[in-house]
Amino acid sequence: MGVAVGIVGLPNVGKSTTFNALTKAQNAESANYPFCTIEPNKAVVPVPDERLEELAKIVNPERIQYSTIDFVDIAGLVKGASKGEGLGNKFLSNIREVEVILHMVRCFEDENITHVEGGIDPLRDIEIIEGELILADIEQLDKKITKLQRDAKTQKDAKPKLEQALKLKAHLDNLQPVSTFEDKEDETFLELDKELRFLSNKPVIYGANTDEDGLLEDNEYVQAVQKHAEEVGADVIKLCAKIEEELVGLEEEEAKEFLTELGIEESGLEQIIKTAFAKLGLISYFTAGVKEVRSWTIKKGWTAPKAASVIHNDFEKGFIRAEVISYEDFITHKGEQGAKEAGKMRLEGKEYIVQDGDVMHFRFNV
Repeated sequence: MGVAVGIVGLPNVGKSTTFNALTKAQNAESANYPFCTIEPNKAVVPVPDERLEELAKIVNPERIQYSTIDFVDIAGLVKGASKGEGLGNKFLSNIREVEVILHMVRCFEDENITHVEGGIDPLRDIEIIEGELILADIEQLDKKITKLQRDAKTQKDAKPKLEQALKLKAHLDNLQPVSTFEDKEDETFLELDKELRFLSNKPVIYGANTDEDGLLEDNEYVQAVQKHAEEVGADVIKLCAKIEEELVGLEEEEAKEFLTELGIEESGLEQIIKTAFAKLGLISYFTAGVKEVRSWTIKKGWTAPKAASVIHNDFEKGFIRAEVISYEDFITHKGEQGAKEAGKMRLEGKEYIVQDGDVMHFRFNV
């Protein structure tokens, strides 16, 4: 299943530098994706997972395939974008397609890099971008309301939808995002959201882009973003886009040393990828054979047949049962044979809920 994160932000906040780092990460991996045509504004990035390397040490496969996550660089977001300023409408259709928004915010002073709005003020920047998302939602909703008003004359079921849409419109008119709307669990709202894919309802991760000093100690700008994120229930990841770009070019060991010297445990990009996974309620299960050790992305709570469908639809249709070994047992008993002998392989049926890290083999019949 595809997972997409859209990167938004005003010009000169470090958005492109971050995207470049992601693109480099993609190119380092793209040898694994022979059929991958990469769009200019999209980077398909491997999801870091140490467990795959551990499995590979035991299985010695020909290759390792990581799960991937798409990052879409959403261009042209400036004040007035919802009215078609900058690249306006193009960016809107791009954002609709993503599940999570990574909102890059500049949290450092540098006289050599101008800021479109004059001085550095992350909260103002956040307000501009989020205001544009709300305005874009209003425009979508207005069109829908016009249609519902026509339908309500002849169709009974259009009335409750119209009432809900008008209620939501009043909320948005106060420049409040859809994410804070009170009726979000309501059936009619969920239908509207499914159809219109409201931009201001998508989960947000703030990327607080700072300089090297800001990485070691939160500056006032980073603190302001953290406080705002807490109020709205979003995540903040602090990173230095320039350093991220340098890190991608290094060998793994060098990169680790570099991070240790800076006093950080994992790179900002890794944190962003892991946070996006968590926000979307995604987990991974593994297949481990001599051809490849591979990670598959599924939603938490999926049953075994549904999880099998990400490999191939036929696996779900003809599902018989799954052979399952937990990751820990696979490692402890040094592979499938050892786990079997220790009685750690289970046969699970259609009702089984797949757990993060399960090593699975599906039996099916088509």
